[in-house]
Parts: sequence; C-alpha cells; structure tokens
Amino acid sequence: MKQYINCCLAAFLLVASTLSVAEPTKPQVMLETTVGQIVLELNPQAAPVTVKNFIQYVEEKFYDGIIFHRVIKNFMIQAGGHRFDLTPKNPSRPPIINESDNGLKNLRGTIAMARTRVPDSANSQFFINHKTNTFLDYQKNRPGYAVFGKVVKGMDIVDKIATTETKAVGRLTDLPTKTISIIKARLVVPKPASQLKVETKKAVSPVK
Repeated sequence: MKQYINCCLAAFLLVASTLSVAEPTKPQVMLETTVGQIVLELNPQAAPVTVKNFIQYVEEKFYDGIIFHRVIKNFMIQAGGHRFDLTPKNPSRPPIINESDNGLKNLRGTIAMARTRVPDSANSQFFINHKTNTFLDYQKNRPGYAVFGKVVKGMDIVDKIATTETKAVGRLTDLPTKTISIIKARLVVPKPASQLKVETKKAVSPVK
C-alpha cells in the first residue's frame, strides 16, 4: 500500500512539473509615468510578432521621455510617437504584420497597437483601452487593432490619464492640457526579445 501511495505521489509531482514547464512566465513591462506606474503583462503566445516588436522598443529605451499625445475618455490613451516638445519621434523599426486575428479582444485594460488605415502599418505607437471597444476587434475580412497584452497593475492610473483635461494643438486634437509622459519603460519580468520565437505569417493586404 505504501509503495502504491509513493508511486501515485511521484506521478503527481511529475505531472505538476510538466504543467509548470508548459506555462512559461509572461513578460511584464512597467511604465513609470508622471502620474504613477502601470504594469503590462504581454502575451507572446497570442501575438509573438507584436510582443517582440514592443519589447525591442522597450530594450532600446525608445519610450523613455515620450508623452501620451492622444487621450479620449471612455475610449483609450495613446503613446509612442511624440516627445515632450510635441515633435514626432520616428519609429526605429519597420512596420509589423497585423496580428488582430489572434483571438484577443479590445477589452477594458488591454494594450493594442495603433496604426494607420493600412493593416500592416503598426510600429512604435500603442494604446490602452479605457473601456471595451469591440469595434476595434478583428472581424472576418476586416483586420482590427492587435491586442498583445493587458494592464495587471495601475488601472487607476489609466483612469486618471483618460479623464484628464485635454486640448487641441495643431494636429494633436486630444492632447492632455498638462503633459503626461512616460519617464521610463522597463521589463520587470524579463523575457528579452532575442528569446522570443516568432513564426512567419503572411502579411494582410490593405482594406480596399
């Protein structure tokens, strides 16, 4: 009987060990803003290309010193393209493919890639959904906006940014009256971009 119990225990430990290996820790990025910290958990299993691209920008410290240049209450907060003085910060990498068909939805608190009307045009700019925006999701024959992670800490900071007063300055029509910037963006649960495996995927043609 004792031998049987020991065998069962060994089998249980083996299964538990296998499960822990099968569920790798997801990378997390901390955005230290002028109004508080936001921690993002990324999903490389669902959006490998997008996550690798985002982490590469973080590792380059591209987001250090950029501002939230587009803030719309009950919609989203956007960053990744402008400096303190409102001058554009051009992407250091080419556009990536659109991974909006990965099953992830634009729910409140998720992070997704901003882009132009061309589906495969996302590069450095991203946004955090202030509320659930189903109209941004992928639909059959219509690319959406690729979600690649979610806020796991600091949603109150997202709310604070989203509800700040805004103004129009030139082409920036929803700019916070008081500048809100990302002081620095850092990996807090490391998963270097060089360690992320990315499968080749055919690019999506622009919507006609």
